[in-house]
Amino acid sequence: MSGALLAAHLLLVGWLTLSPLDVPWAAAANLTPLEGIRADLAYGPLEAARRIGEGLALLAPLGVLLPLAGGRLAPGPLAAWSSLVRTGAAAVLISLGIEMLQTAVPGRVLDVDALLLNTAGVVIVHLAVVPVLRRRLRRTHASQGPTPRITRVGIGPWTEVLSAVPREY
Repeated sequence: MSGALLAAHLLLVGWLTLSPLDVPWAAAANLTPLEGIRADLAYGPLEAARRIGEGLALLAPLGVLLPLAGGRLAPGPLAAWSSLVRTGAAAVLISLGIEMLQTAVPGRVLDVDALLLNTAGVVIVHLAVVPVLRRRLRRTHASQGPTPRITRVGIGPWTEVLSAVPREY
């Protein structure tokens, strides 16, 4: 189920980011970190919040979907940090792949700030949601009680008759 949600989200992101734009001109690529964010802030607080929010929200669901798809939602405390590192690294690679593919799409250009915002969105969602899910999963697992034990059963009386090895008396 989570793998299907992950695939559906990545298809939606691919459609949103890799579809050509019908524009008369395209801006130059932004290779200076935070330059585009400063330019967004110059448009005013509402427009800046919309643009920066879009960058944060684009890949943000991956912060939950990647750990769910990996099946590692309930690791120990040390593994929780490695989950964050793996999720952040995957977010960087996916965002970088999208930015590289956009260079071949008409009207789209490379933007290093999009890479930063996309990765930050994934990490923020991971930090906000995954620990809560882990606590809830541990709580439901602990409320089920210990694993029931089955008493050992000895060898049945008819096992000698049913065994394939003949016995000698």
